[in-house]
Parts: sequence; structure tokens; C-alpha cells
Amino acid sequence: MPRPSPLVLAAVALALLAAGCTSDRPTATATQAPASPSTSAPAAGTGSQSKFFVQADYDAQLAMRSQTPEGPADKPWEQAIAPQMTSTAEHKKDGPYEICFSNAAVNNPWRQVGWRSMQAEAALHKEITKFTALDAEGKDDKQISDIAELQARGCDALIISPNTTATLTPAVKGACAEVPVIVFDRGVETDCPVTFIKPIGGYAFGADAAEFLVQKVPAGGKILALRISPGVDALETRWSAAKVSFDASGLEVVGVEFTDGDAAKSKSIVSDYIQRHGKIDGVWMDAGATSVAVAEAFEDAGLPVPPMTGEDQQDFLRKWKDDGLTAIAPTYPTYQWRTPVIAALKILKGEEVPKVWNLPQPKITQETLDTYLQPDMPPLHYALCGCENLPGFPEDWGGTKG
Repeated sequence: MPRPSPLVLAAVALALLAAGCTSDRPTATATQAPASPSTSAPAAGTGSQSKFFVQADYDAQLAMRSQTPEGPADKPWEQAIAPQMTSTAEHKKDGPYEICFSNAAVNNPWRQVGWRSMQAEAALHKEITKFTALDAEGKDDKQISDIAELQARGCDALIISPNTTATLTPAVKGACAEVPVIVFDRGVETDCPVTFIKPIGGYAFGADAAEFLVQKVPAGGKILALRISPGVDALETRWSAAKVSFDASGLEVVGVEFTDGDAAKSKSIVSDYIQRHGKIDGVWMDAGATSVAVAEAFEDAGLPVPPMTGEDQQDFLRKWKDDGLTAIAPTYPTYQWRTPVIAALKILKGEEVPKVWNLPQPKITQETLDTYLQPDMPPLHYALCGCENLPGFPEDWGGTKG
């Protein structure tokens, strides 16, 4: 299997910014997202709750944070939290296999790291003689066409990372009738896939970040919330969980703004709020790729960086360490990209898999920060890649051997 040049990966990672199964049943499940998302953010206050918010899912995800996962202790991508197993006997067949993958995009560093890890995982298994992937380039219509093309190839199993939740649901339903489907990363509005793989989820991510600010910022403090974009379940649920925490706190959310994952726009928004309010006491973010730019906005204004949230990309972890920030980094681990390949092989061998495969989702704290710093990796490399034991690491992920 050809591998992308380490230099290419590093260049793409440095140039790009930003992060990242539902049920037909009327009752909410841990993978369900309503079809009509919130499409705008209020200028101030937390506003109305997202249409993606499902109380039962919120409660379940927050409970999972303290549950011990099952599986190998040193392989979190193979672990599962409270798994409900499902039979795959109907899909059992002899190899070798062609595994196919419909990818939403490879348009940001998080997805670049994950995609490289998925390729390396597939290369470990001799029974996979073909690994065919199509990149939808962030376009729903292209991904719908890609899924149809992959179905026509006669793939033995089809992995799908949906671009958006509602629009891709019919295409996923159609594929389920022809081939065993594994969905991961982002959900869809059908439970027809054999398994849906994800870390605990957006509610846990959003709550971890908001709870930290509630703890660190004095009552009455002003919070600025920065979001990437609406309409993706994993991001919508991050904000909806944060809203629950902020609404129950004594903090004032002075703004909720979409940044498009753009560093310059993020910095401009923060600068504007500093000028408008004089002081911002905390910053909540639904993804961390622009967190360094956010911190720099305070520095440019001659102000200390307030408590803030980020993610597990190296530039933020390094700034946190070097500048002594008060911070936390919830994660949406890129090691999840290894799991669909493992699941596909289990399914084709007739082995049981979790119907909803909930992976552990650690948060990086001041106490664990040093564990995740990787000085020989690119600034936008994500620490929880689970790729350190894969052939080609670190060079194929843009790093250098120490």
C-alpha cells in the first residue's frame, strides 16, 4: 500500500486548521441526532438548546466518563465502554478481502492524522489485499456518489465517515442493503450499520471543557464560546452539553461565535470581544486547532490568557506547557481511525462486535500534560493517534526520530 510522503503530510498538517449511528426508532438512543440542526448562534447568552440535544444520550455519555472500558489496556482503539454485542454471523465469509472506505474529507490535520493511521492499520493485515478509499472532499453530493461507486465494486465491507448527518443517511441506508457497513466518527440517522464506532462523544467533550471553566472562573465571569460550524452531530452535542453546564453556573456567556475553524477569524473574534467587554474571563472551544491563535489574541492585547480549552494538538500542548496556561484539553482521539478496520475484519470473520462501539475518550489535564507532549512531532499532530506502534512512525506522520 503506498504511503504519502512525510514531507507532504507535514506540509498539509501545518497548512490546515480545525478538528473531526443513529436510529430510526422514535425513542432516543446513544447515536440518534434529529434531522434539523441549529443553524445559528446567539450573539450573547447560551440561547436555545440545539435540536440535536437528546437528554438520555447526554446522561449516558456523562456516565460513561467514569466507566472502565473493556479490552486490552494498552490498545484503547480496541476497547469498548459498556458494549452491547451484536451477531455478525450472516456476514461471515472467507478471505482475502477488499475493504472500502468512503471518507468525508482529508481537509484538516485531525483527519490527516487519522487517515494515515487507518492506512497503516490496514497494511498490518495480510488478509486485506485491497483497501480502496474515496475522498468526498467535504461535499455531500460527492460522498453520495462515492458510496454508490464503492457499492458497485463489490467490496466485502464498507467503512463510512459521513460528511454530514442527515444528508448522508439515505446513502448509508442504501449501502446497508448491499454490504456490511461500519460507520465511525460522525453519525447518521439509521441503525442499519453493523456497528457505529466513536469515542464517548460530543456531550462528554463539551461537558469536560465547560466544567473546567465553571471550576476555574469566579462567579459572574465572562465566557466566550467559539464553535466551528453548525450541522455536524459531534460538534452540535459538544455545545449543547456546555450550554447545560453554563446555564447552571454563575458565569455569563457573552457570546457564542462560529469561527469556521480559521485561525485569523478566531483571533479577530476574540480581539473584538476584548474591546467590547474589556475583559474575557474564560474561553470555551468546541475544537482546538485554533486555540493557539485564541491565546495570542489576549497576548496581543497585553492581557493574561484566561482559563481556556483546547485539544490534543501539539502546538497547543506546547504553548500550554511553555506559558503556564490554565487549560484543559478534551479529546476526540484520532486512534478511532484504527478501529473500523479491526471491526471490518471481525465482521467478515463472523465475530461479535458492539452495536455502538464507544471508545474511551481521555481528557488532558495539567497533571497529564507531559505525557502527551511529543517534541519530535509536527505542531498540528494529535497526541492521541494511537499510532506510535505502527510501522513508519514517526516519519509517516510528519515527525522525526528523537
